[in-house]
Amino acid sequence: MSTTQTAYDTVAYPGFTYPDTHPDRMAVMALLYGLEPAPLEGCRVLEIGCNEGANLIPMAYAMPDARFVGFDLAGTPIEYGQQRIRELGLQNISLFQADLLEVGSELGEFDYIIAHGLYAWIPDRARDGLLARCKRNLAPNGVAFISYNAFPGGHIRHMLRDMMLFRAKDIESPDVRVNESVDLLQLVAQMRPENDPYRLVVEDQLKRLRKGRAHAIFHDDLTPAYRPVHFAEFVNHAQCHGLQFLSEAVLPTPQDPCFNPEFQQSIKNIAGDDLIAQEQLLDFARMRMYRQTLLCHSEHKLQREFPAGQFQRLLFASSAESKDGETPGTKTYTLPTCNRTLQCDQPVTIAVLEQLIAEWPRTLNFDQVFSTLSENGVSNVRDASMLLLQMAVAQMIELHSWQAPVAGKISDRPRASAVIRQEARLHPYASTLWHFTLELNDPVSRSFVQLLDGTRDCKALLDALKAEFPVTPLEVLEVGIETHLKFVHRAALLEA
Repeated sequence: MSTTQTAYDTVAYPGFTYPDTHPDRMAVMALLYGLEPAPLEGCRVLEIGCNEGANLIPMAYAMPDARFVGFDLAGTPIEYGQQRIRELGLQNISLFQADLLEVGSELGEFDYIIAHGLYAWIPDRARDGLLARCKRNLAPNGVAFISYNAFPGGHIRHMLRDMMLFRAKDIESPDVRVNESVDLLQLVAQMRPENDPYRLVVEDQLKRLRKGRAHAIFHDDLTPAYRPVHFAEFVNHAQCHGLQFLSEAVLPTPQDPCFNPEFQQSIKNIAGDDLIAQEQLLDFARMRMYRQTLLCHSEHKLQREFPAGQFQRLLFASSAESKDGETPGTKTYTLPTCNRTLQCDQPVTIAVLEQLIAEWPRTLNFDQVFSTLSENGVSNVRDASMLLLQMAVAQMIELHSWQAPVAGKISDRPRASAVIRQEARLHPYASTLWHFTLELNDPVSRSFVQLLDGTRDCKALLDALKAEFPVTPLEVLEVGIETHLKFVHRAALLEA
């Protein structure tokens, strides 16, 4: 290990899973645009700037036939990640310390490359090295994920950073730097009148900061380097390295200005058929602050109309919760992925959702869903594909290219994955088998997850909880067993 110390060696950046970086997400978007991405079984994945491997390790556990490699400039988090890998006994993942500009050709070729939260925090030479590395190590049909802070929204964050850095400039303690700089933003907001535009902007950013953990704010918002770019600028840089814009990592939401017909016509009047210029104009309307862009090799001819046939190769799921609506024939759906509720009165949409909800946390293939669609009057593949796309845009359903190894039902001796049990022991959150981060702030819930090793039935689980929480009333623990089991099953913590 190098003796060079970085800020990430002295102040640990909290490790999380980032769902949009998962190869499953990248493969779905690649399929939608007519590419032939590598199947996830047996694929090769590289993460550049992997920190402790918290994003990569759960992938490696859930995809034992795939191969995972990660490296980072900071040695301390790499050592921590290597320790976790040894404890889990994983053989398909390796982490090592390296400088992006010095790592050699021994890396090999990868089907999926991840560089999350790196591009906007490194100098120009390293940015060139990052894109050159993606070009050099990306398989012919490979997909690269690169996230970065973007303009015009980056100007807002710049403004707040200036205030935060001014307040923190003479403070050495990382925690105090964070607390005092955030307190200054709160003070600034309070000094403005109610509904004042400046106050609203600052308060909106305060919400983001309060959701984050202190050490993440220390690195993300108080770092000396912060260099957002315009989307068109980033794409031009990628093109210089033989890479092209594939798509964003996620589909736009229904409120996105790209679905506004008048605005669409306006940007076409300005930009013509130039997709990149159109996207840049959309970013101006979005006040875009952050992008998660997928790249592929420049020689691919992409299909921008979402070929209907590609939907026949996807899997479908829904984690929504359903209840009867206020009027007969309607349903109310709570969508946990976007924290909203919607009413539905369309029989065909209701039929598909109820089918997928009943199967969750597992997926159904196109033929299974198409059978339900056909029974409800949608018998054309193209029409079915467009309806499923609309439901995905509305965040009612999820599109997948791979089935996570989740349990279809709660067994007599339920087992959470070894990764989840390890994470629950280390901190108050864990990654689900669908690669989301689940908060475990309740001590009983956190202990309960760790007990799910496949050796205990409900009675043994209750006995273990009674021993660990002797002052908690027995009836509370008894009721909690069933509640907790339903919760961890729906949260995709139990493995098949």
